[in-house]
Amino acid sequence: MTELSVYSRTPRPRPIRVPKLHHATFMTMEIDPMVRFYEAVCGLQPVFYSEHAAWLTNDEANHRIALLRIPGTKPPVDKPHTAGLHHTAFEYEDFDAWLDNYARLRDMGIMPAFCMDHGMTMSIYYNDPDGNGIEIQIDNFRDWGKSTEWMWASREFAEDQLGPQFDPDLLLEARAQGASPDEIHERAYAGEFRPAVEVPNPSFPDVWVAKLAANPSLANGVPFPGMPQEG
Repeated sequence: MTELSVYSRTPRPRPIRVPKLHHATFMTMEIDPMVRFYEAVCGLQPVFYSEHAAWLTNDEANHRIALLRIPGTKPPVDKPHTAGLHHTAFEYEDFDAWLDNYARLRDMGIMPAFCMDHGMTMSIYYNDPDGNGIEIQIDNFRDWGKSTEWMWASREFAEDQLGPQFDPDLLLEARAQGASPDEIHERAYAGEFRPAVEVPNPSFPDVWVAKLAANPSLANGVPFPGMPQEG
């Protein structure tokens, strides 16, 4: 009789072959502004786009973000302070492209909620139209192995996992004066580029207060098929 492998009797704490993160899906009440936002901020373009759903991608995958307008969906209450997904993140490989993206969005009127140098990354955070957080980051080490080692071993990260906030316009000024990406990171992490007014905590603003004030009918949720939509 052939003895069974030890693996057949041993619980596995994780898959032998691990899956990779593929996409995030958001329930929304308005598809169009969400599609416009993610196309502008992350270059995500619709693969399929309708009144009630959209699937968007910015690489070879069939989608990276999915948006669903499901009947009965209602606005969140106190979204910035409730448990759940805090943000999704996208990463640039090139520092100049990352900083240029900030300037492009700023000139379009899309401004960050806050910006932070976490040590392993410099990160610019935005609110999407539904109040979900989106992070656009650059790896300060430009090497995942090195940034992972720094997170695991450094005293700095053990003592402070957030790091200082920074004003990205000051980064643009430093670059224009000839500072390298490494120098800009070092100065930002030392607190040289702090904004005049910092965001407490930091936390994303609650966009739903203004949205409901402008359109009280949103409180009724996404209507079911055949139901009249209040204006």
